[in-house]
Amino acid sequence: QVQVVESGGGLVQYGGSLRLSCAASGSMFSINDMGWYRRAPGKQRELVASIYSSGSTNYGDSVKGRFTISRDSTKKTAYLQMNSLKPEDTAVYFCHAKGTTMNHSGYDVWGQGTQVIVSS
Repeated sequence: QVQVVESGGGLVQYGGSLRLSCAASGSMFSINDMGWYRRAPGKQRELVASIYSSGSTNYGDSVKGRFTISRDSTKKTAYLQMNSLKPEDTAVYFCHAKGTTMNHSGYDVWGQGTQVIVSS
C-alpha cells in the first residue's frame, strides 16, 4: 500500500515563507507525478503545483512566480517552497501522488492535509 504524508504547515505572516514536504512510502515501483492541491474555507479544491517524473512542472495561476515545486526522487519526497505568502493562500494543503506499485497496479493517493494560515 502506498501513502503520502505532508508536513511543514503552520502560521506565517503576510509576505513570509513556508516549505511543505510530502513523503511517499510503500511498495512503489514508480511515482509518475506528485502534486499539491489546496482547499480554502468555502472554496473548492484547486491545483497548486505538480511535478512529473520527467521533471516538468505545472502551477496554478494564483501561485505562479511565488511557489516552487521540487522533487527528490531518492527520498521519494516532493517539496513546495512558498514565498511571498498572502492571506488568500490560507488553506489546507494536500499532497497527491500517482504511479505504479511493485505488482504493476496503479495507485492514486492523497495525504491527510496540512494547514497553512497566513495572517495579514
